[in-house]
Amino acid sequence: MTDETAGFSATQRDVGDGIPGATAAFPYDRMTVERFREAFPKARWRDDLAAWFVPGTRAERRLKSWMGREWSGVLAYADQRGRDAFVFEPIASSYLEVEDDFVVRTPYSRTVIAELREVPWARWDPSLKAWRVPFRSFEELRRRWPAIETAARLAEPEERRKREESRKASPEHEHRRAEAAERRRNRYPVPEDAPPPLGRVLMTHVGSVVFEAITGELVEPTTAARFYPAVAAGAAALIWSAWRRPDHAELVEAWPARTPPSPADLARGWWQPTIEVLRKERRKAASLERAQATRRSKAGQ
Repeated sequence: MTDETAGFSATQRDVGDGIPGATAAFPYDRMTVERFREAFPKARWRDDLAAWFVPGTRAERRLKSWMGREWSGVLAYADQRGRDAFVFEPIASSYLEVEDDFVVRTPYSRTVIAELREVPWARWDPSLKAWRVPFRSFEELRRRWPAIETAARLAEPEERRKREESRKASPEHEHRRAEAAERRRNRYPVPEDAPPPLGRVLMTHVGSVVFEAITGELVEPTTAARFYPAVAAGAAALIWSAWRRPDHAELVEAWPARTPPSPADLARGWWQPTIEVLRKERRKAASLERAQATRRSKAGQ
């Protein structure tokens, strides 16, 4: 088996459901997966096998034939052409090492990951904790390298520390901290002459809530202007109400409004959500509850 085929395996097997076929495994690469799906439209990924399953009594032979074409001398020629291009115009960077292929090792950065995922044949090597890119992908790697290197430098611990210190020194940071502290108090201003119904899912300028009580305590004008500028009571006074976030079940059972909120509803500060808004809130609540269940499960282990 040559270097070009070393990462590919195909095995005829019975997976237990009575359908003959073969499994195929190869290093993940978006472009390779696309070509594989085009060649084998009936292929399905099997989590239990950690491989692709291709139905058919001759599936193994078909897979190996495809592999022979895919990993043929065409790729070897492309690798050599990439080597020549690199020698002619190399990338000089502390984040790039040259071995049998390119090894890209950077601090964690979502931008770096997103860029490398768009490079054909690039793959993450968990043993090296680095990305490996074959020479055949050099042109695309070179095209994306300025964005990769810039993101990598910004992800260095020292750069992160500088940005964090700058962020903490900004007036916006102090405002965000004060706003977060205000949200943790679970209170919301409502007009004294237009209090919301209790126990129902409603929308506000801080998201979906269920109002639990109207305290009757007057809202300080400075607090309302700083944290709740969109709420206007008109001639009436603003008073505090207590609220909590609705759970997924409550959002599912909530009755939607037929029309979007009017300017008067928005100024009042609370309104009945439309079905589009409810769907969005349901997805957020379901995701949050799954995350909480996962954390509880891990804590109990």
